[in-house]
Amino acid sequence: MKQAKISEAVVRRLPIYLQVLNELNNREVQTVSSQELGLKLDLNPAQIRKDLAYFGDFGRKGIGYDVSYLIEKIQQILKLDQRINVALVGAGNLGHALCNYNKYSKDNMKIVAVFDDHPTKIGTMINNLTIQPMGKLKETVEENNIRIGIITVPGAEAQNVANQFVEAGIEGILNFAPAILRLPDHIRIHHADFTRELLSLAYYLEKERNEQDNDSVMD
Repeated sequence: MKQAKISEAVVRRLPIYLQVLNELNNREVQTVSSQELGLKLDLNPAQIRKDLAYFGDFGRKGIGYDVSYLIEKIQQILKLDQRINVALVGAGNLGHALCNYNKYSKDNMKIVAVFDDHPTKIGTMINNLTIQPMGKLKETVEENNIRIGIITVPGAEAQNVANQFVEAGIEGILNFAPAILRLPDHIRIHHADFTRELLSLAYYLEKERNEQDNDSVMD
Protein backbone atom coordinates (compact mmCIF):
# COMPACT_ATOMS: atom_id res chain seq x y z
CA MET A 1 0.00 0.00 0.00
CA LYS A 2 1.27 3.43 -0.87
CA GLN A 3 2.38 5.69 1.93
CA ALA A 4 1.05 8.99 0.53
CA LYS A 5 -1.15 10.95 2.89
CA ILE A 6 -4.79 10.14 2.19
CA SER A 7 -7.18 13.09 2.38
CA GLU A 8 -10.46 12.86 4.27
CA ALA A 9 -12.34 13.57 1.02
CA VAL A 10 -10.92 10.40 -0.52
CA VAL A 11 -11.88 8.28 2.48
CA ARG A 12 -15.41 9.71 2.43
CA ARG A 13 -15.81 8.75 -1.24
CA LEU A 14 -14.83 5.11 -0.69
CA PRO A 15 -18.18 4.12 0.92
CA ILE A 16 -19.95 5.70 -2.07
CA TYR A 17 -17.89 3.56 -4.44
CA LEU A 18 -18.64 0.52 -2.29
CA GLN A 19 -22.37 1.16 -2.39
CA VAL A 20 -22.45 1.29 -6.20
CA LEU A 21 -20.18 -1.75 -6.48
CA ASN A 22 -22.49 -3.74 -4.20
CA GLU A 23 -25.44 -2.80 -6.40
CA LEU A 24 -23.52 -3.99 -9.47
CA ASN A 25 -22.52 -7.18 -7.70
CA ASN A 26 -26.16 -7.87 -6.78
CA ARG A 27 -26.97 -7.63 -10.49
CA GLU A 28 -24.11 -10.08 -11.20
CA VAL A 29 -22.08 -7.47 -13.08
CA GLN A 30 -18.50 -8.77 -13.11
CA THR A 31 -16.44 -5.81 -14.34
CA VAL A 32 -16.89 -2.04 -14.41
CA SER A 33 -14.80 0.78 -15.84
CA SER A 34 -13.99 4.07 -14.16
CA GLN A 35 -16.06 5.74 -16.90
CA GLU A 36 -19.12 3.68 -15.94
CA LEU A 37 -18.59 4.41 -12.26
CA GLY A 38 -18.18 8.07 -13.08
CA LEU A 39 -21.51 8.17 -14.92
CA LYS A 40 -23.31 6.48 -12.03
CA LEU A 41 -21.77 8.78 -9.42
CA ASP A 42 -21.54 11.98 -11.48
CA LEU A 43 -17.79 12.04 -10.81
CA ASN A 44 -14.80 12.50 -13.07
CA PRO A 45 -13.43 9.01 -13.94
CA ALA A 46 -9.91 10.36 -13.43
CA GLN A 47 -10.84 11.25 -9.84
CA ILE A 48 -12.08 7.72 -9.22
CA ARG A 49 -8.89 6.20 -10.66
CA LYS A 50 -6.78 8.57 -8.57
CA ASP A 51 -8.69 7.77 -5.38
CA LEU A 52 -8.29 4.03 -5.83
CA ALA A 53 -4.66 4.32 -6.89
CA TYR A 54 -3.77 5.64 -3.42
CA PHE A 55 -4.37 2.12 -2.14
CA GLY A 56 -3.10 -0.06 -4.97
CA ASP A 57 -3.44 -1.04 -8.62
CA PHE A 58 -6.88 -2.64 -8.77
CA GLY A 59 -7.86 -2.11 -12.42
CA ARG A 60 -6.72 -3.63 -15.70
CA LYS A 61 -6.27 -1.44 -18.75
CA GLY A 62 -8.96 -2.06 -21.34
CA ILE A 63 -10.99 -4.19 -18.93
CA GLY A 64 -11.66 -2.07 -15.86
CA TYR A 65 -12.21 -3.24 -12.30
CA ASP A 66 -13.25 -6.68 -11.17
CA VAL A 67 -16.36 -5.80 -9.12
CA SER A 68 -16.16 -8.50 -6.44
CA TYR A 69 -12.40 -8.04 -6.02
CA LEU A 70 -12.73 -4.25 -5.68
CA ILE A 71 -15.51 -4.69 -3.12
CA GLU A 72 -13.22 -6.93 -1.09
CA LYS A 73 -10.33 -4.46 -1.28
CA ILE A 74 -12.41 -1.40 -0.33
CA GLN A 75 -13.89 -3.33 2.60
CA GLN A 76 -10.35 -4.08 3.75
CA ILE A 77 -9.33 -0.43 3.37
CA LEU A 78 -12.34 0.70 5.41
CA LYS A 79 -11.68 -2.10 7.93
CA LEU A 80 -15.08 -3.60 7.15
CA ASP A 81 -13.53 -7.03 6.82
CA GLN A 82 -13.51 -7.16 10.62
CA ARG A 83 -16.42 -6.92 13.04
CA ILE A 84 -16.96 -3.44 14.52
CA ASN A 85 -19.55 -3.23 17.29
CA VAL A 86 -21.67 -0.10 17.69
CA ALA A 87 -23.83 1.28 20.50
CA LEU A 88 -26.78 3.63 19.94
CA VAL A 89 -28.20 6.06 22.50
CA GLY A 90 -31.69 7.41 21.85
CA ALA A 91 -34.45 4.91 21.13
CA GLY A 92 -36.76 7.35 19.35
CA ASN A 93 -38.00 7.20 15.76
CA LEU A 94 -34.55 7.78 14.27
CA GLY A 95 -32.94 5.26 16.60
CA HIS A 96 -35.55 2.67 15.60
CA ALA A 97 -34.97 3.39 11.91
CA LEU A 98 -31.19 2.99 12.22
CA CYS A 99 -31.57 -0.28 14.11
CA ASN A 100 -34.05 -1.60 11.54
CA TYR A 101 -31.68 -0.73 8.70
CA ASN A 102 -28.75 -2.25 10.56
CA LYS A 103 -30.61 -5.53 11.01
CA TYR A 104 -30.58 -6.15 7.26
CA SER A 105 -27.17 -4.64 6.53
CA LYS A 106 -24.52 -7.09 5.34
CA ASP A 107 -21.66 -4.97 6.66
CA ASN A 108 -19.60 -6.09 9.63
CA MET A 109 -20.39 -2.84 11.43
CA LYS A 110 -23.32 -3.77 13.68
CA ILE A 111 -25.42 -2.02 16.32
CA VAL A 112 -25.23 -4.47 19.21
CA ALA A 113 -26.63 -2.34 22.06
CA VAL A 114 -29.29 0.37 22.45
CA PHE A 115 -29.70 2.74 25.40
CA ASP A 116 -32.30 5.22 26.60
CA ASP A 117 -33.22 6.75 29.95
CA HIS A 118 -36.97 6.98 29.34
CA PRO A 119 -38.67 4.58 31.82
CA THR A 120 -41.29 3.37 29.31
CA LYS A 121 -38.61 2.39 26.78
CA ILE A 122 -36.17 0.57 29.05
CA GLY A 123 -36.65 -3.19 28.74
CA THR A 124 -38.55 -3.03 25.45
CA MET A 125 -37.12 -4.41 22.23
CA ILE A 126 -35.91 -3.03 18.92
CA ASN A 127 -35.54 -6.06 16.68
CA ASN A 128 -33.53 -8.43 18.91
CA LEU A 129 -31.97 -5.70 21.06
CA THR A 130 -33.25 -4.89 24.53
CA ILE A 131 -33.19 -1.16 25.33
CA GLN A 132 -30.92 -0.67 28.33
CA PRO A 133 -30.64 2.20 30.83
CA MET A 134 -27.70 4.59 30.50
CA GLY A 135 -26.31 3.23 33.74
CA LYS A 136 -25.37 0.05 31.86
CA LEU A 137 -23.49 1.87 29.09
CA LYS A 138 -19.90 1.57 30.34
CA GLU A 139 -20.29 -2.07 31.36
CA THR A 140 -21.88 -3.05 28.03
CA VAL A 141 -19.27 -1.18 25.97
CA GLU A 142 -16.46 -2.98 27.77
CA GLU A 143 -18.10 -6.42 27.61
CA ASN A 144 -18.87 -6.22 23.90
CA ASN A 145 -15.74 -4.38 22.73
CA ILE A 146 -17.91 -1.58 21.32
CA ARG A 147 -15.82 1.02 19.49
CA ILE A 148 -18.38 3.38 17.92
CA GLY A 149 -21.29 5.25 19.45
CA ILE A 150 -24.31 6.77 17.69
CA ILE A 151 -26.18 9.70 19.26
CA THR A 152 -29.86 10.19 18.34
CA VAL A 153 -31.05 12.24 21.31
CA PRO A 154 -32.27 15.86 21.44
CA GLY A 155 -29.53 18.47 21.08
CA ALA A 156 -29.66 19.52 24.73
CA GLU A 157 -28.76 15.99 25.84
CA ALA A 158 -26.10 15.23 23.23
CA GLN A 159 -23.02 16.53 25.07
CA ASN A 160 -23.86 14.53 28.18
CA VAL A 161 -24.28 11.36 26.10
CA ALA A 162 -21.02 12.05 24.29
CA ASN A 163 -19.21 12.47 27.60
CA GLN A 164 -20.53 9.12 28.79
CA PHE A 165 -19.42 7.49 25.55
CA VAL A 166 -15.91 8.87 26.05
CA GLU A 167 -15.82 7.69 29.66
CA ALA A 168 -16.95 4.23 28.52
CA GLY A 169 -14.03 3.97 26.09
CA ILE A 170 -15.74 4.67 22.76
CA GLU A 171 -13.26 5.60 19.99
CA GLY A 172 -15.59 7.27 17.47
CA ILE A 173 -19.00 8.96 17.52
CA LEU A 174 -21.63 9.55 14.84
CA ASN A 175 -23.78 12.43 16.04
CA PHE A 176 -27.28 12.95 14.65
CA ALA A 177 -28.21 15.54 17.29
CA PRO A 178 -28.29 19.24 16.29
CA ALA A 179 -25.42 20.14 18.61
CA ILE A 180 -21.72 20.93 18.40
CA LEU A 181 -19.90 18.54 20.70
CA ARG A 182 -16.66 19.26 22.55
CA LEU A 183 -14.61 16.10 22.91
CA PRO A 184 -11.00 15.06 23.53
CA ASP A 185 -8.75 15.15 20.47
CA HIS A 186 -8.37 11.38 20.36
CA ILE A 187 -12.11 10.88 19.75
CA ARG A 188 -13.14 10.88 16.09
CA ILE A 189 -16.56 12.50 15.55
CA HIS A 190 -18.74 12.80 12.46
CA HIS A 191 -21.91 14.92 12.38
CA ALA A 192 -25.08 14.06 10.48
CA ASP A 193 -27.16 17.18 11.07
CA PHE A 194 -30.42 17.00 9.12
CA THR A 195 -31.39 20.58 10.00
CA ARG A 196 -28.12 22.00 8.70
CA GLU A 197 -28.37 20.04 5.47
CA LEU A 198 -31.97 21.14 4.88
CA LEU A 199 -31.12 24.79 5.50
CA SER A 200 -28.22 24.69 3.06
CA LEU A 201 -30.40 22.89 0.52
CA ALA A 202 -33.02 25.64 0.82
CA TYR A 203 -30.32 28.23 0.07
CA TYR A 204 -29.26 26.50 -3.13
CA LEU A 205 -32.84 26.00 -4.28
CA GLU A 206 -33.47 29.72 -3.92
CA LYS A 207 -30.14 30.53 -5.57
CA GLU A 208 -30.98 28.41 -8.61
CA ARG A 209 -34.44 29.98 -8.86
CA ASN A 210 -32.94 33.48 -8.85
CA GLU A 211 -30.44 32.51 -11.54
CA GLN A 212 -33.24 31.11 -13.71
CA ASP A 213 -35.28 34.29 -13.23
CA ASN A 214 -32.25 36.38 -14.23
CA ASP A 215 -31.74 34.27 -17.32
CA SER A 216 -35.40 34.74 -18.27
CA VAL A 217 -35.11 38.52 -17.95
CA MET A 218 -32.01 38.55 -20.16
CA ASP A 219 -33.82 36.52 -22.82
